[in-house]
Amino acid sequence: MKAAPFDYLLADGIEHALDLLAEHGMDGKLIAGGQSLVPMMAMRLARPAVLVDINRVAALKTLRTGAESIIMGAATRQCDVEHNLELQQALPLVRDALKWVGHIQTRNRGTVGGSLVHADPSAELPLAAAVLDAKVRLSSKADGERRIAASEFFFGPMATAVGDTECLTEIEWPIWPGSGVVTAFEEVAMRHGDFAMASAACQLQIDADGVCRRAAFGLGGVDGIPRAFPELAAQLIGQRIDADLAKEMAHAAASQVDPGSDMHADADYRRHLATVLLSRILEQAGQGAVH
Repeated sequence: MKAAPFDYLLADGIEHALDLLAEHGMDGKLIAGGQSLVPMMAMRLARPAVLVDINRVAALKTLRTGAESIIMGAATRQCDVEHNLELQQALPLVRDALKWVGHIQTRNRGTVGGSLVHADPSAELPLAAAVLDAKVRLSSKADGERRIAASEFFFGPMATAVGDTECLTEIEWPIWPGSGVVTAFEEVAMRHGDFAMASAACQLQIDADGVCRRAAFGLGGVDGIPRAFPELAAQLIGQRIDADLAKEMAHAAASQVDPGSDMHADADYRRHLATVLLSRILEQAGQGAVH
């Protein structure tokens, strides 16, 4: 199939893009990488009347590094993050997640903000954002700017807090200071690059004695949104993470999700995958075995 007819408008700055969104409202749709939107348009699952292209908005591609966080423009290409050594060191979980995103061609065009706004519950970057509780900045002509946490950003499959006339402009990724930060990300799909049937991610900080001092983990592909479990993660602090504790946490997390069934996997199998993946990465990371 081909996309339904639409008008194409090229924004030359953030203010111009916001003006166009304010003018067209629900009929307008932003496009940057287009790796998710264009296939949906081709299948007529999405039918925007107006496409607002923000590819030339340099302000949406900036990177600012602070002591506690990295501020990333929403239109930053995934490949630019993937190959940036500073970002790899500061954001190891994002680095690990990107290894599972689509293919090289996908990451060459796809943007970080686009993946978050698309909000596919199987996608890797939304899961990393949920686990780290990244903050996003939204802007609109009428209401100005607002900043919300990832825990409040995702509403459901392909549904987020972004309003009809809002643009996601920045993502603030927290940096974990100190040594001993260990991350892991694994998923199961029919083929590499396909949508994950289940995925698991964790970031731990392990001291010289093997004791967990900070923890965050989550699951993707097994609920309507990427799920993080801060209350369970808090139970790991002060403990040495062995196989039994990892399994206990994985079972507890998997019991809180509501996976769906489709032609690739039913709900029970997805929950089983989630349990196995999360148990595995927690044990490995807890022993400092994943880098």
